[in-house]
Amino acid sequence: MDFTINSEERKALLADARETIAAKLENRRPDYPRNPELQRAIESGNSALLRPCGAFVTLRKAGNLRGCIGRMASPDPLEKTVRTMACEAAFGDPRFPPLAGDEWPACGIEISALSPMEVCADPRLVVVGVHGLHLSLRGRAGVLLPQVPVEQGWNLDEYLDYICVKAGLPPGSCENPEAKLQTFTAIVFGEH
Repeated sequence: MDFTINSEERKALLADARETIAAKLENRRPDYPRNPELQRAIESGNSALLRPCGAFVTLRKAGNLRGCIGRMASPDPLEKTVRTMACEAAFGDPRFPPLAGDEWPACGIEISALSPMEVCADPRLVVVGVHGLHLSLRGRAGVLLPQVPVEQGWNLDEYLDYICVKAGLPPGSCENPEAKLQTFTAIVFGEH
């Protein structure tokens, strides 16, 4: 990752994600206030919030996954991508029903701002806990964020096998010469 997200920017992105979801649940327009220092940085073009960047927003309810949607890359500023992905994680993740208002207070938010992807010529070079993975082969694809194998306690072999399974492919498919394995890093931060 060739940029940083300072603590005020992180707070603003988490607040934006929370406000986006709350506004949709309450059927109102969202409001995204900025403190004066951050507003000055935005106006001068010196904020990570303005940088085009892929991002994922993850919702957890009582520690369990409740939604996670993202874009590997985006032409939009990071703040806009986070707002869009927050709404999608809450209401558009096909693995879950749309978030209900009574669930919302028990949910925590995590944001992963992504580096550009790089082709990984040798899966053995993947570093667990550092690299996220994107695998594509024969029209199938899957992605895992870098924090997932750490959360699951996976070693490198398990991580590589699981990215294959996530893509709907047999374990070991990342070794296929036709497979395209890409790595990326992420700045990950959350409310809890």
